[in-house]
Amino acid sequence: MSAASAIATGIRTAGAVSPALAGRLAFPLFMRVGRRTPVARADQATHSAARRGTVHIPGLRRSGVDVVTYEWGSGADTVVLAHGWQSRASVFAPLVRELRSEGFRVVAFDAPANGETPGRGTYLVDHLDIITELQHRHGAFHAIVGHSFGALAALVAVHDGIAARRVVGIAGAGSPDVFIDGFGEVLGLDRPSREALAHRFTSRLFPGGPDPFERYSALRHPLPDATRLLLVHDHGDRRVPFTQSQRLAEVNGPSARLVATDGLGHNRILRADVTLDEVTAFLTAADVATRPSSSGRVPRLEPTTAS
Repeated sequence: MSAASAIATGIRTAGAVSPALAGRLAFPLFMRVGRRTPVARADQATHSAARRGTVHIPGLRRSGVDVVTYEWGSGADTVVLAHGWQSRASVFAPLVRELRSEGFRVVAFDAPANGETPGRGTYLVDHLDIITELQHRHGAFHAIVGHSFGALAALVAVHDGIAARRVVGIAGAGSPDVFIDGFGEVLGLDRPSREALAHRFTSRLFPGGPDPFERYSALRHPLPDATRLLLVHDHGDRRVPFTQSQRLAEVNGPSARLVATDGLGHNRILRADVTLDEVTAFLTAADVATRPSSSGRVPRLEPTTAS
C-alpha cells in the first residue's frame, strides 16, 4: 500500500468513528496544492517569450505574495487567462499564440503555490485579488478566460464588479463545493465526512463570515446581463462534471453558449482545435454588449491563516 493510500484509508477509518475527525485530518490535504506542474516542452518557447512582472496580493496567510505575471502582445484589448488548481499560466500557450495573432494583449499569472509564484497554498480569493490588481494595471478587460478552478474565479470576479465584456469557462466549475466532492471522491470519503471537511474549511478560512460555498457560487450569482459567456466542457470530464457547465448555461440564460466535446477530458480540452477555434471566434466576434465603464474593486471575504 502506498503512503497516499494509507493516509486515505486512515481518514476513512476515522470517519467511520467521527466525521468531524475525518474532516480535520482531510483539511490539510485538501488545502495543499501539491507538486508544481512543469512547463511542457511544446509550451517553452511561448512561455519564454512573455514579458514578466509581478502583482502583490495578501495571500492566504496575509503575509503578502508577489505573484508572477506574463504578458504577450500589445493590443488595445486585454484578455486575461486564469489557470486551474495545481497548474500554471503556460498551459494556455496554444491559446496565447492564437490570441496574439488576432492582435490581443494577453495577460496570465501563476497563482500562489503554482508555477513560479512562491507559497504553499492558495484559494479562490487569491485569484480574485490577482484579477483585481491586473484590472488596476490594464483597465477594463475584453475578456477573462478561465480553466476549471480559474473559470469559477473568472465568473465570480465579473459578477462582483470586475469589468469584462466576455467570459470563457473551459471545463469550469459553477460552485466551490464541486472541489470538496471531487476531493472526497478521490479519498473515498462518505457524505458526513465531506460535510465535516466543508465545515472545517469554512470555520478555518472564513470564521464569522457568510457561507463561502454560497458567496463564491457562480450558479447562485450569474453574470451581469451585458456580459457574454462561452462554456466549453467535455462530457467525460472526471474532475469537474459536465453538468456544471450545463447549469451555468441555464442560470446565465441567452447570453451563454455551451460547446460540448467528447474524448478530451479535463486537461486535453485546453489544447484541442475545437476549443481554440471556438474561443478565438467568440473573442473576435462583433460586440453585441456594452463595454463596461468602471472597474471597481472586487468585494470579498478575508481569509485567516490556514493550518
